[in-house]
Amino acid sequence: CNFNSATLTASGGTGYLWDTGATTAIITVSPSATTTYFVTVTDANGCIDDDSVTVNVNPLPTANAGADDTICNGESSVLTASGGISYAWNTGETTAVITVNPTTTTTYTVTVTDANNCTDEDTVTVNVNPLPIAYAGADDIICNGESSVLTATGGISYIWNTGAITPSITVSPTTTASYSVTVTDANGCTDDDSVTVNVNPFPTANAGTDQTICNFNSATLTASGGTGYLW
Repeated sequence: CNFNSATLTASGGTGYLWDTGATTAIITVSPSATTTYFVTVTDANGCIDDDSVTVNVNPLPTANAGADDTICNGESSVLTASGGISYAWNTGETTAVITVNPTTTTTYTVTVTDANNCTDEDTVTVNVNPLPIAYAGADDIICNGESSVLTATGGISYIWNTGAITPSITVSPTTTASYSVTVTDANGCTDDDSVTVNVNPFPTANAGTDQTICNFNSATLTASGGTGYLW
């Protein structure tokens, strides 16, 4: 393969002269293209003979690990290599297509081998964006009939399970309810959070039974149903 070396060994005499200028029986050559080498062999009687040997050079494959990718933390990336008939990733996998789940930006290397057993390498980087931190706000307590304003933070767009798409929404639940919001950041990564609105029922006010008194007499009225009273 291109950029590899070949060892040539001549025999049949006591002296050797290669067309490279080498004068040893064994030489190492690294041609970049198919090349024929000639050697002149001399024996002990001073007689000579010539021979040649051809080193065929196969071109290297062009390894391609695919385009770099960007994912959100927790997502997967499918890497597809091409350029040969067999593949060896630095993950240990030996298929052209692999699925990776890095938690931080990671570079992957693949060695591609062609039908001539020549190899080439390429790399691909998977950039990992962190998730936003969604916050739906603190839990709230209201009385039945009141409203609560919920405000989410942590991203640039928001989707509530009510269908609202604004950071702040007003809700008026009649019973305790939880609201969830999906927050998306500038990288398109998402995170969820929820907030609970606790709804307290109305007290049952009781001012007591009606009374009948004579003029200038007094009546004692007794209210119940709560902890504070305003007549």
